Amino acid sequence: MNVMEIKVVGVIGAGVMGVGLAQNLAQTGHSVMLLDISDEVLKRAKREIKNNIRFQGFFQKDKTSSNPDEICDRIKFSTDYQVLREAEFAIENVTEKWHIKEEVYKTIDSICPPESVFAANTSAISITHIASVTQRPVKVIGMHFMNPVPMKPMVEVIRGYHTSEETIATAQQLLSQMGKESIVVNDSPGFVSNRILMLTINEAVFLLQEKVAEAAEVDRIFKTCFGHKMGPLETADLIGLDTILFSIEVLYESFNDSKYRPCTLLKKMVDAGLYGQKSGQGFYTYNKI
Repeated sequence: MNVMEIKVVGVIGAGVMGVGLAQNLAQTGHSVMLLDISDEVLKRAKREIKNNIRFQGFFQKDKTSSNPDEICDRIKFSTDYQVLREAEFAIENVTEKWHIKEEVYKTIDSICPPESVFAANTSAISITHIASVTQRPVKVIGMHFMNPVPMKPMVEVIRGYHTSEETIATAQQLLSQMGKESIVVNDSPGFVSNRILMLTINEAVFLLQEKVAEAAEVDRIFKTCFGHKMGPLETADLIGLDTILFSIEVLYESFNDSKYRPCTLLKKMVDAGLYGQKSGQGFYTYNKI
């Protein structure tokens, strides 16, 4: 199978994941269109990309650039979906709310070239369900990137019911260009990583709610006993507690299984705006950039 090199990529959503993706893609020589709903969000995204490059250094040194201005010059920051008319590949990173994702896919389906591949960077929503609202289900695939994107070498790739082998090969080609490997799994809500991870985090929050242990103690057990680099509550703060809640709710609704029932404390923290690192407060306190 002859797969063409991908040069132009649209990234929809300029949150934590979208910023990391745009940076990683631009660092590996791609032209990027980063979209979001407001200029304010995009200005913050540009600032974060430059800060990430300056203070964290650049990754995969054999394949990437570390000049902040040069990298940002490869990124077109826009609120207009029409820029995606040039996209050979589009990666969606919007919030885990179906009514929002549905509108995004209907919009990009009418704008992107027919040969463009759509990748859902979703935490839990079925790729087959996403593909059903497009006119190109064979070209829809899941690409579950881990945070922070530029530092993580592995991506969970999800095959929807209609996803073609050519689409899988194209996605793997793009990931290879980004300096990443992939593991291909079949479609199921939560896939492999989040079907396990969300249960772990949710149970850790229950332990906190029941006062079995403090957050630092829960995380320390995972790091020292199991050799994990981060504990489940630190991981939740990194991902965002709102995303965690959305994901566990999708699993609960999808499987109708009480084991996915979201912890009351998790709901309360999200209601209070305690999202983790991105808000400055979650299970731990952070200094916002």
